[in-house]
Amino acid sequence: MANRLIEGAAVIGQSGGPTAVINQSLVGVIEGLRGYKPIRRILGMRHGVDGMIRALPFADLSNIDSATLDAVARTPGAALGSSRAKPTEADAAKIFEACKANDIRYFFYIGGNDSADTCRIVYEMGVRTGYELRCIHVPKTVDNDLVGHDHTPGYGSAARYVAMAFMADDRDNASLPGIKINVVMGRHAGFLTAASALARRDESGGPHLIYLPEVPFDTDRFIEDVKQIVGKYNRCQIAVSEGIKDKEGVEIGARLIAGAQTDAHGNVQLSGSGALGDLLANVVKERFKSPSGKPPRVRADTLGYLQRCWPEPSQVDSGEARKVGQRAALEAVNGGTDGSVAMTRKSNHPYRIEHHVLRLSEVAAKTRTMPAEFIRGHHDVSREFLEFVTPLVGELPRFGKL
Repeated sequence: MANRLIEGAAVIGQSGGPTAVINQSLVGVIEGLRGYKPIRRILGMRHGVDGMIRALPFADLSNIDSATLDAVARTPGAALGSSRAKPTEADAAKIFEACKANDIRYFFYIGGNDSADTCRIVYEMGVRTGYELRCIHVPKTVDNDLVGHDHTPGYGSAARYVAMAFMADDRDNASLPGIKINVVMGRHAGFLTAASALARRDESGGPHLIYLPEVPFDTDRFIEDVKQIVGKYNRCQIAVSEGIKDKEGVEIGARLIAGAQTDAHGNVQLSGSGALGDLLANVVKERFKSPSGKPPRVRADTLGYLQRCWPEPSQVDSGEARKVGQRAALEAVNGGTDGSVAMTRKSNHPYRIEHHVLRLSEVAAKTRTMPAEFIRGHHDVSREFLEFVTPLVGELPRFGKL
């Protein structure tokens, strides 16, 4: 690790799906860099590396006043614009030329595992060409699926949204009993769907069934689960991850969506489609009849993109996102050449975390899934998971009951 500041500019980009707190991390990096004279300018990529590839003008972030920064930090979505671009070798060369043309020596990229991979590609090109460029990945993802990270900025706020959505929907379902299916984000990792369990307030409260991508989904077993819950409570609220897979490991949703769009990383667009919810609702209607012989009242919703940027974030998540950005800046000015800033949980009672820095190769293009100890049976989560997620979402509303 080089223990010196390089003279030059810093650039910050935002990548992947936006979140309620991604701008906290952006502002955190800016705050962390200010005051270091060798860093002559702080620039912002417009729409991530895609903007650098297309030679879009940079935003000058060097002298923005504190009041504006605080307002931006509290605003959901990516203030600089985001991107899902995965750079090819030719693209990486264009990114690199933009860095050299603007004397950029500090490269910060806010995003998930694919963004860490982009950061790695840029860093390794610098190593090969002998151009000194410090590349730091600032974590962000609502899926909470980064390897080596206890949790990621963005997850706590999205988990809070999911918990509150299920709380409200459960009261709706209890008012007019029926079977309600809610599809939640999560392609490979069930952390966000699992957060729906925080909505439960008593034994009869929903969600009654939770299906995660880590557990193979069996349609026959699903119907029997629903029948059992309806027999017990005369209703059933269900949380389903968009990424549930069959026993062969094939994503059920991706198989259903004919001609589905894919991003640069080959991922089928799942959250913009109601196909999975409609399929499961139709299966229930076809295979589960009420005592009168009529199909039961079944409804399905896909929570979709609302989960990501709801403008009432978890306060814990907001604070952690800002500090992760500040820590990324500190890592770079202290000589860190490449890394991903991670949080390690030291205690739940009281809740306390510490930061550490992983090499980019440890995080890039890797996916973390729910550990076995967080899963209970084939349709529920464990007490260990509830202990894990509770500190991240903040206090939830309390409802009355007659």
